[in-house]
Amino acid sequence: MKKVILIILSIATIIPATMGCKKGDQTLKVISYNIRVGKAKDGPNEWDLRKPASPAMIADQQPDIFGLQEALKMQLDYLEENCPDYDHVGIPRDDGKEKGEVMAIFWNTKTQKLLKWGNFWLSETPEEPSLGWDAKCFRTATWALLKDKRYNKKYYYVNTHLDHVGVEAREKGLKLIVDRIDEINPEGYPMILTGDFNVDLGDPCLKSLEGRMESVRDIAPKTDSLDTFQGFGTGEYGNRVIDYIYESGFSAAPSYETITKTYAEIPYISDHYPIAAILVF
Repeated sequence: MKKVILIILSIATIIPATMGCKKGDQTLKVISYNIRVGKAKDGPNEWDLRKPASPAMIADQQPDIFGLQEALKMQLDYLEENCPDYDHVGIPRDDGKEKGEVMAIFWNTKTQKLLKWGNFWLSETPEEPSLGWDAKCFRTATWALLKDKRYNKKYYYVNTHLDHVGVEAREKGLKLIVDRIDEINPEGYPMILTGDFNVDLGDPCLKSLEGRMESVRDIAPKTDSLDTFQGFGTGEYGNRVIDYIYESGFSAAPSYETITKTYAEIPYISDHYPIAAILVF
């Protein structure tokens, strides 16, 4: 399987990510993907059974950069091994060292260069592992400053996963992220925010982003209205839109897509569909 995946990767690198773009546009392809925590007892959808679908999706989509939510170290290691053009940053949320899920940022080393990065907790004490407000779990955001080597353009990327229980934690956690964005980006570089926000479209939690960033799903001329969470097709928790790609400072966002394709003959890549966007510097 590894040889097959690597062959697909090699072929896919020659396919440009230009859907919905004009000739000459300086484009950046972004994906947000809740990979589903690898230790979950998901029966026929457990990580070991569905894992080949993830590198196959990356090979097909060829993002310049993507954010993962819920990833454990074993999942990060697997992607690193099977997506050789990519590198990543991020730390475990529970102790900042070894324990817990990682909100990882992966980038294509052929097109992007990491300049600096950091992490903070969504809590009243963001510089140390901590539980915020009414959250059920420790929650973090990972940020990175990168340079697109093709166009010599710098931009920031932030990836997060808001709490699934705490209403106050989601609202204040997202506001903390927005405030931090202003702090880390005094130069006013273009900014991307991706994540599983655990809120539906129109939730009051999203108000802190109004006037500061825009949802690519809402502004892209080429877009869709598909749900991003499907619970491995069971409908147990209802189909919902809870995954988002936001941007500010880019000149255009020509396309957004919910990736519903089947990869490696595996019915569901995760309990979430990955989502993709094309941005123009």
